[in-house]
Amino acid sequence: MSMEKIIQKYNVPGPRYTSYPTVPYWEENNFTTQQWIQTMLRSFNESNATEGISLYIHLPFCESMCTFCGCNKRITKRHEVEQPYIEAVLKEWNMYCAAFPDKPRIKELHLGGGTPTFFSPESLEKLITGILSKGEKAPGYEFSFEGHPNNTTRKHLEVLYNLGFRRVSFGVQDYDNTVQTAIHRIQPFHNVAKVTFWAKEIGYTSISHDLVFGLPFQSLENITDTIEKTNSLNPDRISFYSYAHVPWIKGNGQRGFDENNLPKDEEKRKLYEEGKKLLAKKGYHEIGMDHFALETDSMYEAFQTGKLHRNFMGYSASKTQLMVGLGVSSISDSWYSFAQNEKNLEDYYNRLEQNEFPVFRGHLLNDEDLVIRKHILNLMCSFKTSWSDETNYFKELPDILLELHEMESDGLLQIGKDNIIVTDKGKAFVRNICMAFDLRLKRKSPETKLFSMTI
Repeated sequence: MSMEKIIQKYNVPGPRYTSYPTVPYWEENNFTTQQWIQTMLRSFNESNATEGISLYIHLPFCESMCTFCGCNKRITKRHEVEQPYIEAVLKEWNMYCAAFPDKPRIKELHLGGGTPTFFSPESLEKLITGILSKGEKAPGYEFSFEGHPNNTTRKHLEVLYNLGFRRVSFGVQDYDNTVQTAIHRIQPFHNVAKVTFWAKEIGYTSISHDLVFGLPFQSLENITDTIEKTNSLNPDRISFYSYAHVPWIKGNGQRGFDENNLPKDEEKRKLYEEGKKLLAKKGYHEIGMDHFALETDSMYEAFQTGKLHRNFMGYSASKTQLMVGLGVSSISDSWYSFAQNEKNLEDYYNRLEQNEFPVFRGHLLNDEDLVIRKHILNLMCSFKTSWSDETNYFKELPDILLELHEMESDGLLQIGKDNIIVTDKGKAFVRNICMAFDLRLKRKSPETKLFSMTI
């Protein structure tokens, strides 16, 4: 079967699997904040002394709306919003620290958004100093943040470096003027080059660029030019995402252009294949869905040694059992449950003013969820999974393997006696392979549009 026909066959709506179960399948009615706290403390007691914990801090403010973005954000140019927000996040962290039986050992900390560099260097220093005053850095800790090339200053980079940050990702998307105008993200190449060179000079050991394919008006020529410009800056990692067009979820932010302007199916896939080819020539290795790294980067080493992990922060070079999400809309993960904070900023503030954890929904994972989650994480992080350990076997597995035989015939994977290995051809379809394991999705198909297309 030709690649074009395979793309047409498997290009269906599907989750990106930053969690299992995926958020639309959380059993919110069976969840309480108190249960979240109990599972969080269980996980803390099991893992803090050995591997430490992760922190994700959501910084939601942006000065302008990017029409490709699906993140939770608040558009404003009023920077007086910085201090009240930082005080709220630190209050939330202090509530967690009061609940912990011991001082937290922070293995990973990530600042996402929104636009973290909307905040001044002084505000970010206050935030991180406040976080670290109640905890300590775990051995081998990794601190990272997302920087907007247009407003990241050298001082941002220096202040965060001095606080322990060594990893930064810059949002690039595409360098073509027409594409940038359509997505409302005007960002000259020299801005990206400037912050990349600053980060290297200061001493950051892992610099990442985020690129997106499938954007409006994007062509093969655009992708080639963007990848070549990116290669000239030699970042350590590259995220090469498929644009997720979900305007029915994200509202007006993704309705800034006509859907007819989007490359589709085979045309969109060619953008990815050409970009992947150019990255390979430069020495980048595919290490997970949409992610590439040089051999010198810690993410590549984690992939090679089977230590790559995936959670709501994306891929990371190490695993922690407990991830605490701070800030509006942040999602926490205790391994045994998920919990999401209030998505509305005013609701988030109000809950904290009442001295309540600002959690508004979540999900308690049952035994089946935990097994399926392992398989999906294995596929997303190492392109293989196994049930040689009987604890990874589940009764629906034979039916899933029968379903996967068709993908095997199409050359996307190989089914062994007690394992599955995704082929190079199948890596682009790993979301589809994971969907075969998604028992909750199988039992209840969405009645409305929930997910972006897999290709």
